[in-house]
Amino acid sequence: MGAYCLDAVRDGDGADGGEAVACGSSGGAEEGAHAAVADRGQVIKSYRVALGGDPVGAKTRQGDHKTPEGIYVLDSRNAHSQFHKSIHISYPNARDRAAARAQGVSPGGDVFVHGLPNGYGWVGASHRAKDWTDGCIAVTDEEIEEIWKAVGDGTAIEIRQ
Repeated sequence: MGAYCLDAVRDGDGADGGEAVACGSSGGAEEGAHAAVADRGQVIKSYRVALGGDPVGAKTRQGDHKTPEGIYVLDSRNAHSQFHKSIHISYPNARDRAAARAQGVSPGGDVFVHGLPNGYGWVGASHRAKDWTDGCIAVTDEEIEEIWKAVGDGTAIEIRQ
């Protein structure tokens, strides 16, 4: 299984602009997929994550249950999400849209870094036992609270194998 990394950049004062990172393999808890928040190349904190339910390979179309790969931006937040809190990833980018158009499919969208489904916060870290999202990057509710404070809107991220 491939490794996945999410690098998000934010500046030294915790505002938009320096860096956050998410890396790991695509196999849930057993394989250790993870995300990390970094500042100027220094990892501040690392988080174990769950990815899309079919995590091997890049997202190419709507409904493929894959986590996208590429350079994106954390562009908006939802404090009242169905998943505790969520931060939107700007997938699809121009390259993703062109690739989907060439295949005659929709690239999909609505990809987020988010917490657990509302009412299921008690599941906690055990949610990572299996990759279960539709293509998002999931952390615990406590972890999304930390990430929410650590990175701002406009933060550039890279998701890669």
